Amino acid sequence: MDLPPIGLGTMGIEDPDVIATALEVGYRHLDTAQIYGNEAVVGEGIDRSDVPRDELTVATKVWADSLAPDDVIDSTDASRERLGVETIDLLYVHRPIETYDPEATLPAFDSLRERGWIEHVGLSNFTPEELETARSILEAPIAAHQVEFHPLFRSPGLLEHARRYEYPVIAYSPLSGGRAGDLEPVADVAKKHETTPEAVSLAWVLAHDGVHAIPKASSRDHLEANLEVASIELDTEDVDAIDAVEQREELFPE
Repeated sequence: MDLPPIGLGTMGIEDPDVIATALEVGYRHLDTAQIYGNEAVVGEGIDRSDVPRDELTVATKVWADSLAPDDVIDSTDASRERLGVETIDLLYVHRPIETYDPEATLPAFDSLRERGWIEHVGLSNFTPEELETARSILEAPIAAHQVEFHPLFRSPGLLEHARRYEYPVIAYSPLSGGRAGDLEPVADVAKKHETTPEAVSLAWVLAHDGVHAIPKASSRDHLEANLEVASIELDTEDVDAIDAVEQREELFPE
């Protein structure tokens, strides 16, 4: 998929004007999910914006309790209605748990493409083994894999798989949940570049080839600041120093 480096993660956003503001300042990739309960908010924000629909990538995710085939179809139709779109650009399996059955769930996603209800199939929070199983079943290519990815948590194996099969990794929680400043290497790099640890955390994510990020932000200042991070160029020494962080903390375990 042709995605911008930085999109908007919308979990917890309940004001359509935040979405409209994000589009106004330049965001073109909006990420939500059924479980967030705010697809209608995202849809209303899109409706309030003057940005043409064909310039946007609108992504949502089917939650774990709706992954049986009939539920995939019904819940996706409901998502389309809440988002106010005929076609969802990118639809993910949110987590391969609960009602997820690859042999039943994934063909339902393929059928959604055939109906024209979705453009691309994405996966989220999969292991390399689960990705391989999905690849063997899906008729559609894996369009993206969304995972938690920040200086405190990442899986090199998943990144290697994405590069091998040429699909992007979409990093959620790229700002380390506000913990970036607690990491000495991140703080040192921030001081070197005269910026914030959060900006460095996001820049470090983007320094990995094939990785895009969807930080959440609500204020115009933070929305603009996150977009500006794309212009920060970390050198190899910076990236290596943060790569070497041994502390691990998964913010959203299963």
